[in-house]
Amino acid sequence: MEVPGAGYVVLALLVALFGALSWTYARRLVTVARVLRRGVRAEGECVRVETEPYDRSDARRHFFAFRTADGARVEFEDLAGRPTTEGSAVTVTYDPRDPEGTATVAGRGSWSPVLQSLALAAGCGMATAGFAILLFFEITGGNR
Repeated sequence: MEVPGAGYVVLALLVALFGALSWTYARRLVTVARVLRRGVRAEGECVRVETEPYDRSDARRHFFAFRTADGARVEFEDLAGRPTTEGSAVTVTYDPRDPEGTATVAGRGSWSPVLQSLALAAGCGMATAGFAILLFFEITGGNR
């Protein structure tokens, strides 16, 4: 049994999902670029690496910690390369006005945070455009 209009709903949800992800990564790209130009650098370390439950995937989440200039300890999650393990020393760049929201790992041994955010924003943006085009052709039936 086919539900009428289900294809439209699915495509519209995919456009919304990837559009929101694209917007989020584009905002992160702007923040990272600003922080790398004008931010404060500090030494930090990888405090833990979490893997997906039940070993369903090789996806890992990396958590880092550092101390701000006034001595506050800040922990944040960021993208990291495969060789980053618990206890690895890293260089962190952050905006002193919002260390938790702007901290990023900026050092050798990992992709540039700008390239990471750019790749994610561009990939999600292309997915949004692709699903929007499919939705358009689904709605119009391919006729102009």
